[in-house]
Amino acid sequence: MHPACVALKGGGFKLCRFPARAYVIEVGRDLWVWDTGYASHFHSHTARGVYRLYPAVTPVHFKNDEALILQLAEHGIGREDIRGIVVSHFHGDHIAGLRDFPGVEVYASQPGWDYYKLLKGLRAVRKGFVPGLIPEDFESRLGFVEEWEYGALPAELAPFEEGWALPHSKGEVFVVSLPGHARGHLGVFIRTAAGWILLAADAAWAPENYTELRQPAWISRLIMDDAKHMFQTLQKLHELHKRGKVKIQLAHEGGIPSTSVTESAL
Repeated sequence: MHPACVALKGGGFKLCRFPARAYVIEVGRDLWVWDTGYASHFHSHTARGVYRLYPAVTPVHFKNDEALILQLAEHGIGREDIRGIVVSHFHGDHIAGLRDFPGVEVYASQPGWDYYKLLKGLRAVRKGFVPGLIPEDFESRLGFVEEWEYGALPAELAPFEEGWALPHSKGEVFVVSLPGHARGHLGVFIRTAAGWILLAADAAWAPENYTELRQPAWISRLIMDDAKHMFQTLQKLHELHKRGKVKIQLAHEGGIPSTSVTESAL
């Protein structure tokens, strides 16, 4: 839960829900998980000490049966069926379910992990990171997207020019850097039967951020890694949107009803 204006300047102070999405990417016979969303581990690791500030500032409403591992089970998918998890970035709402996938390989940005693994206490909270959400054996099964094949992207993904190919994805899935929101922040282009989709994670919090280049409120900069780079990323998303060849999907999209913006304007 957040006031609308945190995500969209001029959105007003009405409290809005921001869903924390995770995805399953099917490539050939492989199933990959993109982020894990929330899990009960978030509440247990933010129940004491300075980490209580996290849910105090960002109230979280979560039911145990909403955990990704349980949602996957409803579709007949167990953790043994998962080829790997790709983490867009290390904020709590994207990694809280990692402990539900013991033994599964995880991939992330190396500069991102090198930065967040050193954060503790208030510094960690300010950057949206909860160290307790990281499994004890995490580094033993952690790999980095920077180790994957890097090269030119298909022309229809311009202005994005280069990215990392998901292993064995045959030109259908590319991970790209979307800097600004968090250190090592990633997005992923996926070619589907309906065309290309970009899972843009938290590169924007509302479509208006990139369709109209309306920025979040200034207070949101307190948790941003680099506000200048985030705006540059929004500009690239804006150009991608104008080209009309790629659907952009945000991790928290749907949080701000259009009425809340209209009411604010009135």
